[in-house]
Amino acid sequence: MKRPRGGHVLVVDDDAELCELISLRLEARGMKVTTALTAARGLELVETAEVDAVVLDLRLEGVDGLEVLAQMRERSPDLPVVILTAHGTIETAVEAMQRGAYGFLTKPFQDHELVQKLLHATERSDLRRELADLRRIVAGTTPERLLGSSSAIAEVRDRIARVAPSEATVLVLGESGTGKELAARQVHALSRRANGPFIAVNCGALPPELLESELFGHVKGAFTGATQTREGLFGAARGGTLFLDEVGEATPRVQVKLLRVLQERRFARVGSAVEEEADVRVVAATNRDLREEVEERRFREDLYYRLAVLPIVMPPLRERLEDIPILATRHLEQAAARNGMRMPRLAPDALALLQTHSWPGNVRELVNAMEAMVLLAPEDDVRSEHVARMLDPPTSARAAADATREEGPDVLSGGGELPTLREARDRFERRYLCEVLRRSKGNVAAAARMASRNRTDFYELLRRHGLTPADFK
Repeated sequence: MKRPRGGHVLVVDDDAELCELISLRLEARGMKVTTALTAARGLELVETAEVDAVVLDLRLEGVDGLEVLAQMRERSPDLPVVILTAHGTIETAVEAMQRGAYGFLTKPFQDHELVQKLLHATERSDLRRELADLRRIVAGTTPERLLGSSSAIAEVRDRIARVAPSEATVLVLGESGTGKELAARQVHALSRRANGPFIAVNCGALPPELLESELFGHVKGAFTGATQTREGLFGAARGGTLFLDEVGEATPRVQVKLLRVLQERRFARVGSAVEEEADVRVVAATNRDLREEVEERRFREDLYYRLAVLPIVMPPLRERLEDIPILATRHLEQAAARNGMRMPRLAPDALALLQTHSWPGNVRELVNAMEAMVLLAPEDDVRSEHVARMLDPPTSARAAADATREEGPDVLSGGGELPTLREARDRFERRYLCEVLRRSKGNVAAAARMASRNRTDFYELLRRHGLTPADFK
């Protein structure tokens, strides 16, 4: 996604006409503008939107603008805020600057003055981010980058760079194997918590009765086997980031406690009534459709909205096939180093074949394939015949056509055993997906639009029903 020239500016002023006027003036200079008519809405947007600079009225109705400035600085210390006021005095200007305002303009103001201040402010923010990135690289704290030159992965990198400096909760969405934990590690490395711990836990890998204790800790005697007080992961991640992988697997009881942590920034260990501060940034991830989970009452709606403040969608590998050469080469090199072997060369015909595979397992499947290439390729070159033996054979076009046929007689026409509602719905859903893929000739973006679903949701539906878009091209 191309960043607007001059960045994204938030205008907070209770004068709707002035907000509209400023918006028109700034948008004419290539800036993106969002307006808020109340301090509460402005503070909410600072925390949840990707804002590069703020224009703040000093005299909001019923609110002290300087106090709003202080709260904005608390939420995002590096965010430049330009103060506007019709009551300009030297004392007010000095106090605003002392509280961290980037600039100060008195109404009425000249367009060029405001535009220049905002351009300078956003340029300074960009430089600060770049300097922080360089320092982390030099210090060795930046994790392996998300590799690739596709527009899909470039958009993810841009999104991470913009959300990382905030303290907001981040939800990483995507199929299994797309690199959700790597994205979470980059959010941490580019945040102000980079020097703190990064702790990851897979919520689906722990028994439900142990997950709560693992996350929040417990006191001695809280349950059978609790022979001593134990700190949980929220305590261990203090000052850093806690990555909750497969958060959709969390039990209802754990979901309640997670909601309280995100709302109140406090939690209690299992068996204790004493609450502790949760000085932790939460990054969650899931390959589930959480909106469907909410509809099915398997996931709390209020927790979903708390987690999905700043979603990052990881694209499946089949949507970024142009990245396969660099990804394959990098993981082939790593596999050779891990096994103490010479790195073979990927022949052009091998790379071409890799780019025709549908990669249902995404980057994780590619990593495993490169490991196999290193161990099993008999010569220095990995050729197409080696790749063909490693990859699962593609589904035949005939099988794809068969998938569009009705599975048995009409179950509602009388006779035969009546399926459950869920079974009937699954059958219809599969036939529907096959039909939209047939009509779109395997174009997932077009098929998702026909079905009024986003691409991540649509790919999850295809995965659930074992359908491959390439079979419909």
